[in-house]
Amino acid sequence: MTFPRTGETVVDAVSRVSSLIDQQAIADIMVQPGLIKFADSAPRHLADLFAAGHTSMKVLMMFPGFDQRGMDFLNLIRSAGEAGAMTLIHCEDHPIVTDTTDALMAAGRTSARYWAESRPVLAEVVAVQRAVALCEHTGAPIYVVHLSSARGLDACREARARGLPVYVETRPTYLHMTEDLYAGADPGLYIASPPLRTAQDVEAMWRGLTDGDIDTLGSDHSALMRDEKNQPDLTLKTLRPGFSNLEVMYPMLHSEGVVGGRISLERFVALSSTLPARLFGLFPTKGTIAVGSDADLALWNPTQRRRVRAADLHSRCDWSPYEGREVIGWPQITIRRGEIVSDSGQITAQPGSGLLLKRGRTQPLQ
Repeated sequence: MTFPRTGETVVDAVSRVSSLIDQQAIADIMVQPGLIKFADSAPRHLADLFAAGHTSMKVLMMFPGFDQRGMDFLNLIRSAGEAGAMTLIHCEDHPIVTDTTDALMAAGRTSARYWAESRPVLAEVVAVQRAVALCEHTGAPIYVVHLSSARGLDACREARARGLPVYVETRPTYLHMTEDLYAGADPGLYIASPPLRTAQDVEAMWRGLTDGDIDTLGSDHSALMRDEKNQPDLTLKTLRPGFSNLEVMYPMLHSEGVVGGRISLERFVALSSTLPARLFGLFPTKGTIAVGSDADLALWNPTQRRRVRAADLHSRCDWSPYEGREVIGWPQITIRRGEIVSDSGQITAQPGSGLLLKRGRTQPLQ
């Protein structure tokens, strides 16, 4: 994901990250342009990026800029759809979150322990409903990022039943943890946006993955260090969301999904490969095993048992929210465009050998 820094346009941000990919990448990588604040030049620049093969954008309802420039964002979503691009939307309603947070702060309930209360399910539901309305009004496809709640999923399910192009992602956070962690010894470590939810919401996310109402699993990987998350002076307005998820995301999906009997092996492959490739304009170059497609393969040992240890992972992060969990099923060999790039946990690819991917139009899943 690329968000413009001060003084940058969305094109500048993509160029900055593209240079790093050229120098450092060992995987083939797509760039996801994003906007927190609307700039008057954004429509023209995003049109250029869509034409150059960066065929999606991300916007966030959780910041005040979305409401302040609501008409502009509506037109941007419409233009994206007309260009064959998809809009990713972070669905948390800014007014509800702000009002709830201010009330908690005024009552002296300022710590991470109250994070789930500060960002209630209602804030997600209202934002999802609004995103669906924008989809219906413009006809443009939308992708709800990291959905967390049963009620939010119900709103997406209802929209899809009416034939709207609404696609849904959840993330490992909402499959493997609950809000009970906010009452524990280190609540600051488990700050996510949206927050962790109830056990009933966790089960709803698994049902969504099983029955096809959720299309993808996104890591939302953020390698914040333990001290960065746990600084004692942080409040509800300054807490730092994010987990290190990337390396264990699919092993845990396999372990608790396939081995746990929640999803089939075929569904595991669809969630991890085919469906995201179609949604993000990479199919059939990616996401399938076929003549003419890239030879991207993960050779999986479905019975290997390992315990998650941050010290064993490749992230710079010095902790893992899944520390100590036994996980069944790990990739043994990863092949990228016919070349072995990882073997038994050892990286064999050279920095800069990964490609910056140019994408086509979002493709329907059926």
